[in-house]
Amino acid sequence: MATDYGYDSGLGFPGTVRRHRLPAGLRAPFEGRTWREFGYVLLSLPISILMFTYAVTMVSLGAGLLVTFLGIPVFAAGLAGCRGLGALERARARGLLGLEVADPEPLRTRGSGFMARIGAVLKSGTSWRTLLYSVLHLPWALFSFVVAVNFWVYGWALLTYPLWFWVFPAYAGQDGLQLYGDQTHHIYLDNPFEIGVTALVGLLFTLATPWIVRALTTVDRVMVHGLLGPTRLSARVVELESDRGVVVDTAAADLRRIERDLHDGAQARLVALAMDLGLAKEKLTEDPQAAARMVDEAHGEVKTALQELRDLARGIHPAVLTDRGLDAALSSVASRCTVPVQVEVDLPSRPAPAIEGIAYFTVSELLQNVSKHARATGAAVDVWRVEDRLLLQVVDNGVGGADVSAGSGLAGLAERLDAVDGILVVDSPVGGPTRVTAELPWRGDRV
Repeated sequence: MATDYGYDSGLGFPGTVRRHRLPAGLRAPFEGRTWREFGYVLLSLPISILMFTYAVTMVSLGAGLLVTFLGIPVFAAGLAGCRGLGALERARARGLLGLEVADPEPLRTRGSGFMARIGAVLKSGTSWRTLLYSVLHLPWALFSFVVAVNFWVYGWALLTYPLWFWVFPAYAGQDGLQLYGDQTHHIYLDNPFEIGVTALVGLLFTLATPWIVRALTTVDRVMVHGLLGPTRLSARVVELESDRGVVVDTAAADLRRIERDLHDGAQARLVALAMDLGLAKEKLTEDPQAAARMVDEAHGEVKTALQELRDLARGIHPAVLTDRGLDAALSSVASRCTVPVQVEVDLPSRPAPAIEGIAYFTVSELLQNVSKHARATGAAVDVWRVEDRLLLQVVDNGVGGADVSAGSGLAGLAERLDAVDGILVVDSPVGGPTRVTAELPWRGDRV
C-alpha cells in the first residue's frame, strides 16, 4: 500500500503542519517539497537511461541466447537486476517524493537450488512489471526533464532579467535581450517598461513551475505505485495470511481459556465433591447426621458445578443462538448485564453461522465491558443489515474514555473482527457516552 505523507514547506519534516502568512502559490517556489520534486525530475533522466539500457541489453542478450542453455539464466539475471533497480526507484520516490510504497511480494521458490530460483524470478509478476517500468519510464523521464528544466531556467532567467540585462550592452554589443530580429529590424528588451514586463512574465513562469513539476511527478507516483509496488492481489494475500495468524492465535487462546476454566472451576469442584461423598459414605454408619450434612453440602457443590458448566458451554456457543438466532441470544446476554439494556434486532433473515457467532460474542464482550468499566445506568444494542454488511452498535451512558489503541480487550476484539474483514469503530469521549459500532460481512443466509 502506498501512503503519500505531507512535508512541512520550510523544513521538510513529514507529518508537521505549520501556518503560513503567504499563500501557497507565492511560497511554492521556495518550498523544500518543490526542490525535492525538481531534484527527482533531474535524477530521473540519467537513472531511466541506465535502467532502459540495462533492461534492453539483458533482454536482447537473453533472447538471442535462448537457442542455447545460457539464454534463460541471462534472461532471469536481467529480470533480477530490474528488481534491484526497482528497489532503488522506490527508495528514491520515498526520499524525494515522500511516497511510501510497500515492497512487493518476495520470490516464492518451490524447492531449492539454482533452477528453482530462476523459475521463481521468471514466474514473478513483480519482475515483469519492473521490466515494463524500466522501458516505459525513459520517454516520460525525458519529457519531464525537458519541460521542468525549460520552465525552471526561463522563469528564473526572465525574473532576474533586471539584474543582468546590462551584460548585453557591456559585453555582447547589443542593447538588451533580442526579442525579434531579421536583416532590417531588431527588437530588444532594453527600456524600463520592457524590462519590467519581462520580469513579470518570468514571475508568472516561476510561480507556475512548481505546480507543473508537481503534476509531472504525479505521473511518476502513479508509475512507481502501480508498477513497482505490490498488486492488490498480493497485498490481499499478505492481509489474509496475517488474519489467518490472528484466527489461529485467537483459537489457541480460547482453548487455553476453556482448559483453565475447566481445570480451575468445574473440575476442582467435582474433585472436592468426590472427596466429600467418600467421607460421607464412611460416616454414614457411624454418624448419619454428619453424613447427611455432608451430602447436603455436596448437593450444593453439584448445583454450583452444573452452573459453571452451563456458563462455560454458553461461552463456547450458546444453544439459544443456534436454536432461535441473534435476537433471543442477545436478549439473554442483556438480561445478565448489570444495567438495563434495550435490544433491537432488525434482520430479514439469519446470517451465516460463523458470522452470527462472531456477532454474538462481540455484543457479549461489549456488554461485559459495560458491566465492568462503564459505570453506566443504561445501554442499548442495535443490530441491522445494510446491503451485504451486518452492523452492530452498543451504546451506553457511562463515563467514556474507551480506547482501542490502549491494548485493552477492545484491541483484541478489533483483531478478531479484522480477521473476517470486519471493522470496529469506537467513539468514546471522556465523560461519555460510548458508542461502539462493529461491521461484519453478511456472508450469505442460512439454508
